Amino acid sequence: MYMTQGLRRATKLTPNAVALISERRQFTWSEFQDRVARLAGALHGLGVRADDRVAMLAFNSDRYCEYYYGVFWSGACVVPMNIRWSLPEHIYSIKDSEARVLIVDDAFQALATEIKAACPSIECLIHAGDGPTPAGMLSYEALIAEARPAPDAFRSGEDLAGIFYTGGTTGFPKGVMLPHRALWTSAMGFGAGAAVTPDDRMLHAAPLFHIAGSAMLFSITAYGGSHAIIPSFQPKTFLDAVEAYDATLSLLVPTMVGMLLQAPELAAANTSNLTRLIYGASPMTLAILKEAMLKMPETRFIHAYGQTELAPLATLLGSDYHIPDSPKAAKIRSVGQPMPLVEIEIVDEAGHEVPRNVPGEVRVRGPNAMLGYWKKPEQTAAALKDGWIYTGDGGYMDDEGFVYIVDRVKDMIITGGENVYSAEVEIAIMQFPGLAECAVIGVPDEKWGEAVHAIVVPRAGEAPDPEALIAHCRSLIAGYKCPRTVAVRAEALPKSGAGKIQKFELRAPFWKGRDRRVS
Repeated sequence: MYMTQGLRRATKLTPNAVALISERRQFTWSEFQDRVARLAGALHGLGVRADDRVAMLAFNSDRYCEYYYGVFWSGACVVPMNIRWSLPEHIYSIKDSEARVLIVDDAFQALATEIKAACPSIECLIHAGDGPTPAGMLSYEALIAEARPAPDAFRSGEDLAGIFYTGGTTGFPKGVMLPHRALWTSAMGFGAGAAVTPDDRMLHAAPLFHIAGSAMLFSITAYGGSHAIIPSFQPKTFLDAVEAYDATLSLLVPTMVGMLLQAPELAAANTSNLTRLIYGASPMTLAILKEAMLKMPETRFIHAYGQTELAPLATLLGSDYHIPDSPKAAKIRSVGQPMPLVEIEIVDEAGHEVPRNVPGEVRVRGPNAMLGYWKKPEQTAAALKDGWIYTGDGGYMDDEGFVYIVDRVKDMIITGGENVYSAEVEIAIMQFPGLAECAVIGVPDEKWGEAVHAIVVPRAGEAPDPEALIAHCRSLIAGYKCPRTVAVRAEALPKSGAGKIQKFELRAPFWKGRDRRVS
């Protein structure tokens, strides 16, 4: 269970086959492994040692793939950074992880200077863009050219592979500690469920900083498939790349699938080579899924469900269940069955398993589980109990072991495939002047699945401007976390006898008439 194994195997079996291809560069497996070993050597030359953290802030590229494997090869730990975060969030994650090195591309070189100035742990900045290397930064390509290849550290099993930050329930991101065995388990499980072979070429359009995107990188590599990379998702760019790179599979979040269906280029695009499209990170509406299957008849769909704490895969709903009018299509509303090596139970508040078809909280156990939250023992204890990860998702399991997600136990919103904890948003909102209280909830949204909606109660004599409040939030937290809509309410928010805001009452009007309270 070590993450460099797939790279080493592919290099031995097919050294001259294409491993990575992008608009600017192309590398064989032997070239890829050599660059990875040299990157590890360069990191060692900069003083990076086992368990040190190396962060990256960049759009997708072949260098992002090298970053993951180069850090693993060196024995250090990755810290992928969300490109949509605000400056305070970037600074928090670097200070929290105590990363020693930060790698950035052209788009984030200016921001990197501000981050370094605020974070004493950062000893150097590495520029991995295609433009000139800014003053005060080291050139990624020069480091690789000048470094000697380092031996593989062969970190494995329980050794920490990376810290992946996700939303926080207390207003700050949580660093999910994933060991090599967790990432390896998800990689192998997905590859088996999606029937990945060395003939496959994965088109990386979903962000590689995200655990879902990186999991696909690890899985395809483990099975010897190759990688095509585009910087970010745009419908036309995606469709052009599918044809140009002969991509056989890709991963998109439901919001991206919806954008693809609205693209005028789809009708004339040649997607016949794209045999599988994996979707996940948030629920897909049945209407969008059926439209996608109609407009892309040669593509088979696979639903992956999980969370960062599970590295990230928990269940798969295979392509056989996405064939319209087939007997198996009755399961299409589910998220599938547990992937190999993983056990799932639905439990009540006391942690006792409930009967089939009875709702409860979804908990997961297996070698894909996290070690815990970085520097957060109390939150770790709440989420990881006796080897079980308590997901915070409400659902049920039918008589054939298919899992259905119907609600969320934890106070989280999923918008465009990104997790947003309402506490983060509420803390930002309450720094706006003139407010007595607020509540943040998720409401159905045609494009994003769910939208962040804020309900605020002003102090006596105050009249907060919703647009100003949203702008205020943007200065503190990532744009996708900010409220899209704000309702100003005259009366106090509904509360329980213990004084807790009853969000289910606030959510109810928005979700009335729906069979599940997530979207």
